[in-house]
Amino acid sequence: MEVLATVDLAGVIEGMERHQLRMRMVTTEPGGAFGPIHDHKGRPGTVYILQGMITDHRDGVVTEYGPGLGWPEDRYTTHWLENRETVPAVEVSVDIVRPE
Repeated sequence: MEVLATVDLAGVIEGMERHQLRMRMVTTEPGGAFGPIHDHKGRPGTVYILQGMITDHRDGVVTEYGPGLGWPEDRYTTHWLENRETVPAVEVSVDIVRPE
């Protein structure tokens, strides 16, 4: 996982002190997973697939995303991800976080 950029939101958006807008590039190798199951309460974001396929498991529904597709992650999102393919999956993830 590589952090590509961050923006400190203090003074940019009222009420967003101690929050950052963060953009990461995440590579999941074949057979790999991004888990365990996790939620996005307090950490909304979006994901965009650049290469490969990602399988998203949420609420008993399995959805596959390939290049050019993506999904939102909001306070209702509880999921885990995996790469069932034979090539690495590469995604760009943008979210709002509260750095530790």
